Amino acid sequence: MAGTKMSYSSGSGMKSKHSLRVAQTAADAKLQAVYDESNDSGDSFGCSKSVRQAAKSIAQQQVPTQAVTAYLQRMQRGGLTQTFGCMLAVEENTFRVIAYSENAPELLDLTPQAVPYIGQQEVLGIGTDARSLFTPSSASALDRAAGCADLSMGNPISVHARSSGKPFYAIAHRIDVGIVIDFEPVRPQDVIVSTTGALHSHKLAAKAIGRLQSLPGGNIGLLCETVVEEVRELTGYDRVMAYKFHEDEHGEVLAEIRRSDLEPYLGLHYPSTDIPQASRFLFMKNRVRMIVDCQAPPVKVIQDKDLRQPMSLAGSTLRAPHGCHAQYMGNMGSVASVTMAVIVNDPEDDPHAGGTGTHSSSRAQRLWGLIVCHHTSARCISFPLRSACEFLMQVFGLQLNMEVELAAQMKEKHILRTQTLLCDMLLRDAPIGIVSQCPNIMDLVKCDGAALYYGKRFWLLGITPSEEQIEEIAAWLLEHHPDSTGLSTDSLADAGYPGANLLGDAVCGMAAARITSQDFLFWFRSHTAKEIKWGGAMHDADEKDDGRKLTPRSSFNAFLEVMKRRSVPWEDIEMDAIHSLQLILRGSFQDIEDSDTKTMIHTRLHDLQLQGMEELSTVANEMVRLIETATAPILAVDSSGFINGWNAKVAELTGLPVGDAMGRSLIQDLVLEESVEAVERLLYMALQG
Repeated sequence: MAGTKMSYSSGSGMKSKHSLRVAQTAADAKLQAVYDESNDSGDSFGCSKSVRQAAKSIAQQQVPTQAVTAYLQRMQRGGLTQTFGCMLAVEENTFRVIAYSENAPELLDLTPQAVPYIGQQEVLGIGTDARSLFTPSSASALDRAAGCADLSMGNPISVHARSSGKPFYAIAHRIDVGIVIDFEPVRPQDVIVSTTGALHSHKLAAKAIGRLQSLPGGNIGLLCETVVEEVRELTGYDRVMAYKFHEDEHGEVLAEIRRSDLEPYLGLHYPSTDIPQASRFLFMKNRVRMIVDCQAPPVKVIQDKDLRQPMSLAGSTLRAPHGCHAQYMGNMGSVASVTMAVIVNDPEDDPHAGGTGTHSSSRAQRLWGLIVCHHTSARCISFPLRSACEFLMQVFGLQLNMEVELAAQMKEKHILRTQTLLCDMLLRDAPIGIVSQCPNIMDLVKCDGAALYYGKRFWLLGITPSEEQIEEIAAWLLEHHPDSTGLSTDSLADAGYPGANLLGDAVCGMAAARITSQDFLFWFRSHTAKEIKWGGAMHDADEKDDGRKLTPRSSFNAFLEVMKRRSVPWEDIEMDAIHSLQLILRGSFQDIEDSDTKTMIHTRLHDLQLQGMEELSTVANEMVRLIETATAPILAVDSSGFINGWNAKVAELTGLPVGDAMGRSLIQDLVLEESVEAVERLLYMALQG
């Protein structure tokens, strides 16, 4: 969850996101190892402590590469399936069986008394022609399906066991060593699919899709609430949730519909380790994932000894849940689940960039979140119904994508509008205007406080460190990051700042922009826990939760504990806005440095401390002296608008001698009538500071 960036540069966002996911995968592996060790030793699994350790490993990247590789291998090649169906893996051209689940003979009715001809010792084994296990018409259907370039287009394939005529849905997909075919029994209540898969799915999901498409735009919350209602009506699960992944990879329940007696999870946030990166990768491959009974013992896969590694089950509908996830489900009172991937366009992908090996018209995609269904008893829904849910998710993803892009555009417009106003202030009063006027730098990005450290002076807004602490932060940046133009972090402690503990929860995250060789702009954020918007699941600080059990509540409490030490992460669009303002400021200071007159005025004015009317008079007299000796055209007026400074250069440009100009009213005597209102407004704003 940690994120620290130095030296703002274009393209750093995508690289940092990749680095974050790599680090997150390492933390997932660490958490899984702790869970496995607790099972082996008989100790209880400490959820809160383990999540803290995982978060620490993200920051320090302490997990060995071999451990991560073994973890990923186990996730995708675990060699175990669920009991609600059976699996055969075959060579693509010959249909020779190279692997099968141990329950296949029983489910396919290949018992000894069902042997199709006398003398056959083994009906199903490594090397068996899988087609021989099914009726001739079913074998032909499997042959035709295997000839398709995209096997998913033909799923499900309706087949019947040769020995008993028992109907199955066959779901095929390709892997590196052949074709994996999952066989799910057709239950009496299922309507056997006679139309093509996509058409049938569209029919099942038509009503839900129609409702989604009729919703007004501009409301992601309403869209999520509607989709969970429609999914529950389609599937009948006890609880359906819309779960969003945030930029730092942690999750949040945005919408929920549930059986009235179940504990609400709406509004809860969860650590990124709750849904591991490996699982998220698998959701991109297999977009609807069903667990029928997490309490049922898994089925072992038997495979050809000549295969070099355990067979990949990443795309199998039958892949068994891992022990950690099964325990999590059990502890929350859930026995069955269906999880659906919500895919949107990746905003970091530029379809016009080229050079990526993809077509310029294509867009990279990302996992926005999940629609998660839970049931308190074993539950199985047919493959055609799951396909309908997948089709519904495609429509939901398209609409959500439009809403997400619209929200991003609105945010970008707000930032641009604020930048424009800040730039206008800089033209009139650099750099003080951006902290002394409205809007100010706190309006540029979401923050709890901001500060300008300039010329050994401080301008503080909102919740910030003290002046002494800001000076220490600036010194730390100059010493430890001398070549960077800025730094952003959601945890000053993780970034290595030694005084982070003294700042407490009030200041956890910081974005710093260097505006001169010694001066900085700062934005500060408090801890994330303060930002949590509570929904149906109100958090009780006094609630006694068993942190040893892996449950949604303990996981949420562990998340809060970790988040008390870090802020909401800085988004790329926010850092782009800060970087733009930084460039403008650096440019304005360069202009000042290029002008001796401006340097004299700027330095002299900021060295003088305004304390009462006597010092105000001193500044005014100093201004007059500087104006008279300047080579740039400069005029000055007093608080009543009468000219008290008119140097030779402005006299030359206007043709009005100094003696004739002094003492005259700028507005009444020298300004054209159509410009009076604008000049009056400028004078008023200048006098207000």
